[in-house]
Amino acid sequence: MKFFFKYISQYKTFFIVFFAGAVFFSVTFYLYHIPVMAVIYPAVVCVFFSLLVFAVRFNAEKKRHKYLQDLKNCVPELPATLPSRTICENDFAELLHILSANIAELNTQKDAQYADMQDYYSLWVHQVKTPITAMKLMLQNGNSASSARLQADLPRDLRRELHRIEQYVDMALTFIRLESETTDYVIKEYELDSIIKNAVRSFASEFISRHLRLIYNECGKKIVTDTKWFSFVLEQVLSNALKYTSEGSVSIFVENDDTLCIRDTGIGINPEDLPRVFENSYTGRNGRGESHSSGIGLYLCRRICHNLNHSIEVESRPNEGTTVRIGFGRAAERLE
Repeated sequence: MKFFFKYISQYKTFFIVFFAGAVFFSVTFYLYHIPVMAVIYPAVVCVFFSLLVFAVRFNAEKKRHKYLQDLKNCVPELPATLPSRTICENDFAELLHILSANIAELNTQKDAQYADMQDYYSLWVHQVKTPITAMKLMLQNGNSASSARLQADLPRDLRRELHRIEQYVDMALTFIRLESETTDYVIKEYELDSIIKNAVRSFASEFISRHLRLIYNECGKKIVTDTKWFSFVLEQVLSNALKYTSEGSVSIFVENDDTLCIRDTGIGINPEDLPRVFENSYTGRNGRGESHSSGIGLYLCRRICHNLNHSIEVESRPNEGTTVRIGFGRAAERLE
């Protein structure tokens, strides 16, 4: 009954015009003294056929209404065809299909993003357990050891593992911030030497424990960047250099006055892996040999460099080392 009254209300204009026309013709016939039966007979016929058409259309509309209600309550996606009769209804059906396709695409992207985040944090949990376990063993061995040398090295080793945990935490926070719609970039001129020194200082204990040489001379150069985000990039590159270099040195220098180079003498990268080093979660053949390699560090570096208008490239040969180049040539455009 509720649908009936809604249907009547939807076509009230039609009924008003119909009855107004009937009254108009009745009055006209009366004024011209036309016999009443000449008016009643065609009026009854018109009313009969009108009611018949109304009943047919009402029944069809009720079925369409029920179908759409069932569709709204039970079907998560629109079917290939929708019940439509008029040009506007066809237009609305096409619009609904376009919106449904857009929603499906957004859901697919959301599911993929969630899967990537779930995979990353599952790996992150295993990563952060490694330095925590190492710290526990160091404390256990340090408490039971009688060697003065072990006791002296313990604080430095603990600081190294603690720094590794801080790196993993920073990486997780960076991963979250890059996915957010807001940014906190502060783009201006900074002293490059100051940023480099702060980054190198955080890896001092690792350089000592690995017996690696640091080759670095102050360049006296200013760059346009964001110090927090660029420091993250620099620390990730240095972390990779130390991770894959067992002996030799790590060199930091400026090339062509607009490119910072970090070169190591480590195991290098295989030629088939080199084009994919910036892909998310890609570790390559050499990276798979490292239990704490996530394959996300360089991916984040590339995204950050893109946001900072920096360039980043990797040049490497197996067993000869790797050079990472970070260019600042485009950064001044954002400042201007």
